[in-house]
Parts: sequence; structure tokens; C-alpha cells
Amino acid sequence: MKPADEQMISGPAGPERIGDLRKELAARGLTGFIVPRADEHQGEYVPASAQRLAWLTGFTGSAGMAVVLHGRAAIFIDGRYTLQVTQEVDAARFEIRHMVEQPVQRWLGQALTAGDRLGFDPWLHTAEQAETLRQVCERAGAELVACADNPLDAVWHDRPPPPCRPVVAHPLRFAGRSATEKRLALSDSLQADHLDGAVLTDPASIAWLLNIRGDDVAYVPLPLSFAILHGDGGVELFMDPAKINPALVDHLGDGVRLFPPAHFTTRLAALRGRIRVDKSTAPMAVVQVLRDKDITVDMAGDPCALPKACKNPVELAGARAAHVRDAVAMIRFLAWLEAEDDVDEAAAAERLYQFRAEGEHFRGLSFPTIAGAGPNGAIVHYRSSPATNRKLLPGQLFLLDSGAQYLDGTTDVTRTMAVGGAGAEECERFTLVLKGHIAIATALFPQGTTGSQLDMLARRALWARGLDYDHGTGHGVGSYLSVHEGPQRISKVGAGAVPLRVGMVVSNEPGYYKAGAYGIRIEALVAVEERPLPAGGERPLLGFETLTLVPIDRRLIVVDLLDAGERAWIDCYHGRIRDEIGPLVDDDTRTWLCRATASL
Repeated sequence: MKPADEQMISGPAGPERIGDLRKELAARGLTGFIVPRADEHQGEYVPASAQRLAWLTGFTGSAGMAVVLHGRAAIFIDGRYTLQVTQEVDAARFEIRHMVEQPVQRWLGQALTAGDRLGFDPWLHTAEQAETLRQVCERAGAELVACADNPLDAVWHDRPPPPCRPVVAHPLRFAGRSATEKRLALSDSLQADHLDGAVLTDPASIAWLLNIRGDDVAYVPLPLSFAILHGDGGVELFMDPAKINPALVDHLGDGVRLFPPAHFTTRLAALRGRIRVDKSTAPMAVVQVLRDKDITVDMAGDPCALPKACKNPVELAGARAAHVRDAVAMIRFLAWLEAEDDVDEAAAAERLYQFRAEGEHFRGLSFPTIAGAGPNGAIVHYRSSPATNRKLLPGQLFLLDSGAQYLDGTTDVTRTMAVGGAGAEECERFTLVLKGHIAIATALFPQGTTGSQLDMLARRALWARGLDYDHGTGHGVGSYLSVHEGPQRISKVGAGAVPLRVGMVVSNEPGYYKAGAYGIRIEALVAVEERPLPAGGERPLLGFETLTLVPIDRRLIVVDLLDAGERAWIDCYHGRIRDEIGPLVDDDTRTWLCRATASL
């Protein structure tokens, strides 16, 4: 799961690819075709065989969509990728659009004409997405056509094969609850909602439910698969037989029946009653099979999502242990970095990987390391390449966002460092970001509070200076699963509308980015926990336990901008790091750590 081990698509995205696709569309009587970033599971990380958007356009970000018509083509990305897309996509072939400010629906409404036939792959779009597209086409007098097979795949002649790596059991000492216990608990939940079953299309949910892990995609230990959960707790699992071994069969037990993926639609059609389908991840193709058989479809949330998000005591203990090991690696790295004179982004990322790889239970990175020096730090999801790799130069900021997968937990931490000092503006804005970080870390809130209600705490100091950042403040994190997990988030948009519950793990990562100059982000993972109710209080309170134990660069803090409580929080946090991590590192690193965590 190291970045160098990723299976990548071959060759650059040249003009012949879009030309070949247009010829294929014409042969099928289609005016155009939609190419999403998603695979059949709507996952953030997709295998090389599903990287259709990257193959066609060159864009390698984790979210986006392209539309190809006979005479026009466009790519749509969000605010994280406004700089990256200009570096990777030929603007002469693709119009570049912001998917929020210039949504695909508006572009299609202007580009389509009466009689046009717009194709889409129903396995790569949710039912909600497909309905939106259908309405756009209808208003333009065009037709939305569900393709029986993907026309892009027909012209992608060197397309890699689907991944087929062994699936393994995730031990109970890390999972905390047996798969049987989880299946029966979900059975009770389905029956309480008067449901006869649920279709599971998110491999992370299947991995959590059955206590299994795989290696089909980079950075997330997932076995790509589909499953049907029945009302009695039984599961039908659809997975390539080549991934399965006798030990896995024994682990799954009699309550799980195994089928090849080709049997999935047949088994869907055999269902009866009222079936739950996740509206955010299930492909349109699944919904259509059920509706064609007059099966009642309950379009709601994945029944695994909430129990998966609320970590049990064993998972929380594992998260704490994983963060201690991760902190050892990070602190060794920071001490090493300060002593080095000639380091570039790629070398820094590789050295940190080596430190992490020495830790117990390490299984790889949890996402591609973001190591942005100077202006590269302003690219929110930057990824260093030979063409962009920069030296860490004195007087610049260095933003390092990284994380790891351990058998007992998933980590994600961002630290912004001064390289040989920093200017007054950088220090001021770093401190404003820090104030937001502390506001989230120290928040007390009643049960039922959502992430969207907390989000402004992280932005308040920035807003007061007319500043902001264009990403969420926090995302959920899995337990040796995806570093980006729902349903909880801390965000000012609707995605943060799920109440925070005890056991949820989220990131706390406000930032600030000045295009062409520098980027700042301070990130730690926090776990939601119960807090004592003050005398006279009426509603149970929750707060956050900070899991990440990595120093914040004191050289960038303008102490006068912090109030007494904020200064005390920093000193307490740094004291905790000294006490917990200091005994675990060598003498030289401990000396550096004592200096880095000295009282303000």
C-alpha cells in the first residue's frame, strides 16, 4: 500500500483517446457520454481498472466528472483541485469547470439540443444522480441512455485487469465485536424498520460487517465486493473466488454464502419484500434490477454506516495505540528534518514512510502523502511528482499531511512547519488557524449536535480577518479502514448534518491557503466522548479526546493572538506529548522533543 506500489494507468491522456471515444459513441448512436471518477462502489480510491477519468483526461484527483459530446467536452472538479486540474488536463480539449459554481447540470442544459442521446454507465452513477441527469436531458429535449456496457472500456485497449488479491480475516482482538454479533444486531435493526434485507455496495461496510480486509485498492484495506444482508442476519457475499481461501471460508462461517460477482444481479432479482438500498453509494443498476421485479426499494442510509462509525472500546483502544506509534514516527521525522539542510518534498515523504514502516502493525499509508513546500502547500490535495518536486527552502512553509494504516487503527495528521523562519503574515495566519483548531478540540456540546453546527468554531478567527478555507473542517475516520469515512463530518455544508455520537472519530483540520505562496493546515484526529454535566446542567454533554500526539510548530505561533485558555491548551497538549512519547524515542529525538514542546 506504499505509493510506489500503486498500479497506475499507462501513458499520458493524448488527443487520440477522446477521439477514439467519440468514434465509439457515434457507432452506438450516442451524442455524448458521462465519465465519472467513481467505480461501481462510489469509492474515493479506485483500482487502476476503474480509473476511466484519469485515462481519458489525465486528471488524478479523487473527485470529478467529465462529459464528452461530439463537439465539446468538459471536466468538472471541486475547490480542492482548482490548481491541480490546470496542471494535469489539456484545456484545449476539455473546458475546466467548478462543479459547485458551474455544475454539470447547467453545462449540459446549455450544451444539449433536442434529439441528442447522452449515454451513461448505470453501474457508475447512483439512482439520484441518474434521475438528475434524466431531468436535465428531458428539459433539453434529449434522451438519457443507460448503456449495457461502458463505451469507454471498448476503446481502452490496455485496460488493467480488475484486482484479485487474497482476502483475510480481521482478528477479533482488533475488531472488538464478532461478525456474527454484528450481523445479528443489524438483523434486529432491519426488522425494527420492517425491512426484509439490505443491499450492501460499499466494500468498507462489508469489510466491517464480516471482519475481513483486503488489498484491492491503494491506501484502504478493502476487498472489492457486493453483499446482500437478509432480515435473519444471513449474508450473501459476491466476490471473485480467486480471492477466497479455506481459512476465510472458516472465518465467515455458515451464516455467509459465497457467490461469484456474475451472480449478483440474479440474486438481487430473487429478493422479495422491502429492501434497503443506500441512496449515496448504490449504483443505478442495482435499483433498476429491484424495481423491474416490483421489489419495494427503501432508499435510505447504509445500515452499517452508523454502527461502523461509532467505534467500540476495543477499536478506540487500538486507535490510541496506533496514534502513539504514529507519533513516534512523526516526531523522529520532525527531529530528522530540522537537522537536514538539503531536503525536497519527495525525500521528506519517503523518509517519513521509512520511520512509520518500523512501527508494529504497520500496513501502509492511509492516503498519498501531501508534502507541499512553499507555493505547493497552497494546493489542498497536492501530490509531489518529478515535475513539481520542490526543495524545502529557508523562509518558506512546509505543509505535511500524511497518515498510516495499522492493524489496530488508521491515522491522519497534518503539521505545517517553518523552514528556517517565516514572515509575519504567515505566523499571523498560522495562529488564526491554530485558534480554530483549539476551538474544536475544546468544544463542549449537547448530544444531538451536528458537525455543521460546530464548523464555524474553526473558522471564526479567520472570518474576523476576512479569511476562510474551501474544504470541510473534519471527516470521519475508520478503524483500519478508510481514512475518509461517513456519515459524520464537520462541515459548513449539508454533509455535516449527522449528529456526533460517542465513539465517532473525526479529523480537526482548519486551514488557510494563499495561492502561489503557501498553505497552512493543522490537523489532529479526535474521538467523541461523554463529558461530565456541570451542576445545574440539563442536557448530556459531549466533547473531543485528541488522539494525535505530534507537536505544533511553536515558531509559527504569535502568542499575543492567543488568549489565556488557548495558551494553556497548547502547553497542556505539548506536555502530554512529552510525557507519553518522550520515553519511547532515542535521546537525541527526546532532546528535540523537549525543545519543541517547551512552554509558551
